Amino acid sequence: MLVRMCMLKLAFWVMTDWRAVMDAGFVLPGGQLRADMLTELSQALRSPDPVLRDEQAYVVLARWIPELDRGQRRGLGDDMAVRFTDTEIQARSFAALILAAIIRHGDFEAWWLAAFAAWCPAETDLRGYDPVLGWLHAVAHGADLLGAFGRHPRVDPAPLLNLAAARLLARTDYLFACQEDDRLGYAIAQILTREQLSEAQCVDWLGPVGADFADGQPGPVPPHASNTMRTLRVLYLLADRGVRLERAGGEPVALRHHATLRQHLADVLALVAPFTG
Repeated sequence: MLVRMCMLKLAFWVMTDWRAVMDAGFVLPGGQLRADMLTELSQALRSPDPVLRDEQAYVVLARWIPELDRGQRRGLGDDMAVRFTDTEIQARSFAALILAAIIRHGDFEAWWLAAFAAWCPAETDLRGYDPVLGWLHAVAHGADLLGAFGRHPRVDPAPLLNLAAARLLARTDYLFACQEDDRLGYAIAQILTREQLSEAQCVDWLGPVGADFADGQPGPVPPHASNTMRTLRVLYLLADRGVRLERAGGEPVALRHHATLRQHLADVLALVAPFTG
């Protein structure tokens, strides 16, 4: 027992002080990122401690991803894709957030997308913020990754629109409360800027959504339906005004076939808002 306690103390003692790294301007300790440090950061993304996971490990990794070599980013991406089957919600959710940063840098593996596609509509723990675990935000983090895949030139955008519809139509008791609808609408809009999308592809994914709305019964609005309505309203606004592909600014980019898209969005939303003109 004494030996085990000493080993635990030693393990804690050798852990990197990530707050100190941040305070020092994200300068790499010793001038280079050691493999054990990258592993430590990756494991910290599973931590139930929101300070270690969100305010330190995520922030440091997001800052350092462009500085990693291709092999390091590939290894990290592999770790994140595997983590979509992790037992802990914070591990699954933050895997999406880090993988989005890797994809935005330009890296891509087809099996990362396959792993994400299996997880995205199937995730049932959709809590935005938990008083103990902090931010979980699986829908918002998944939306960030969906948008990143949507802009990658090696990814066919049309199936991603169907994936977005599947996420929206998945039954849930959770009503979006932390702007998940904004993040998901923004992600769909990013996909819809891809030039290779045909007019039909831009709107066909709305078919199942319209069918679900049409099948609605009198009574309280199901959470998934309310979430979907709000997301489509965000998307209508972006179809009308364009989307800034970089959140920091830049000129709005028009969505493909935006006039047709607006009409179809309006027609689908009118199914649940018959008072509209």
